[in-house]
Amino acid sequence: MNDDPAQVLSSDEPDTAKPGDSYVQSFARGLAVIRSFDASRPAQTLTEVAAAAGLTRAGARRILLTLQALGYVEADGRRFQLTPKILDLGFAYLTSMPFWNLAEPVMEELVERVHESCSAAVLNGTDIVYVLRVPTHKIITQNLSIGSRLPAFCTSMGRVLLAALDDTQLDAVLDASELVARTPRTLTDHAALAEAIRAVRRQGWAIVDQELEEGLISMSAPIRDRQGRVIAALNISGNAQRKSAKQMVKAFLEPLQDAAQRVSEMVARRG
Repeated sequence: MNDDPAQVLSSDEPDTAKPGDSYVQSFARGLAVIRSFDASRPAQTLTEVAAAAGLTRAGARRILLTLQALGYVEADGRRFQLTPKILDLGFAYLTSMPFWNLAEPVMEELVERVHESCSAAVLNGTDIVYVLRVPTHKIITQNLSIGSRLPAFCTSMGRVLLAALDDTQLDAVLDASELVARTPRTLTDHAALAEAIRAVRRQGWAIVDQELEEGLISMSAPIRDRQGRVIAALNISGNAQRKSAKQMVKAFLEPLQDAAQRVSEMVARRG
């Protein structure tokens, strides 16, 4: 195999359309290689990485060797896997967020007060991404941790974050979302979802009753920056067998909103 980069690039990787002159295709390909590793593919051969990232073997090989030289990838025989150093990329984002080290102690106090799990998330495309989590009882079958993603449309934090969008942006996100029912209660109709999210916008908080998972009720409130823009959502998750949605609102809405307001005020002072 010819491994000269210039020759490989010209013969194996024809130019593809770029979004603009500022688009760095090689960087985008590097990110595609990193994203090709997940829980179902923790270690891959060169051929598997190339297929998963949509690249030629030669292109994938150069990227993998670059990542290996930088310490983000290691090789064990023919198989490649990510190293713990890759976490630096995610934590660079988390530590840059203004509420990262402000929200956690407030969330811990909230969990002690309500004895339910508490999380914070941000919106990324059609998903929410968990940036903080203080668990108590395990009431959701999915293993949620920092960096976990869930669909925004059927989660309370997602609806709080979607409510911060204008109607045009909201419609675009719902159009791009896979509106698949997770339970018999999941709301999947575009128009009904849009109306439910507009109701969240009006009342300033959201509750989702067993739409993501049976037995799981979640209630969320927004975290705002100094300009009043919603930058994250804070939630409490409870078990439907312990409390109904109405009981959760009565017992937990005020402490949840107090916690979200405290974090927002600390973010504003820092900003």
